[in-house]
Amino acid sequence: MEGISGWILAVAGICVLGVLVDLVLPNGQTKKYIKGIFAFFVVLVIISPLPSILGKEFSIDDIFEEDAIVIQEDFIYQVNRDRLDVLEDMVLADLEEQGVSGVSIIISANVFTEKMTIDAVFVDLSQVVIKGNLEHIDINELVAESVLKYVSVQKSSIIFN
Repeated sequence: MEGISGWILAVAGICVLGVLVDLVLPNGQTKKYIKGIFAFFVVLVIISPLPSILGKEFSIDDIFEEDAIVIQEDFIYQVNRDRLDVLEDMVLADLEEQGVSGVSIIISANVFTEKMTIDAVFVDLSQVVIKGNLEHIDINELVAESVLKYVSVQKSSIIFN
């Protein structure tokens, strides 16, 4: 019986507090929002004994528990994929500045972890176009240098097709 009387006092207390706030606040937009907040608290107080009636333990702290925060893998994947796209574009832009176009670069990485690790860089030179006085250079070495400027990977991880 003690639980029911405590619950009734809580409902009455929140209602009296709501009426007092309603009387003190001036008319306007703010009053409408504060009345809505108090209505929410009245509902919380009214339904607060339901978990104990149903035999379940419930605590507000369970809702805001730190372990409940989960990093979404989709978000991590998208951020890492965007980073890889930017890296690929930067390497291609650097090669364009040096007079090399038509290179295809694909960076292979583990994009599902918070700290992305790059495994390999695949370079396709089948449609490469060399402009200017770059005719007598080692194209593989030029591309490898451009890749290493922007991508932290070992030179042996750059694979040419």
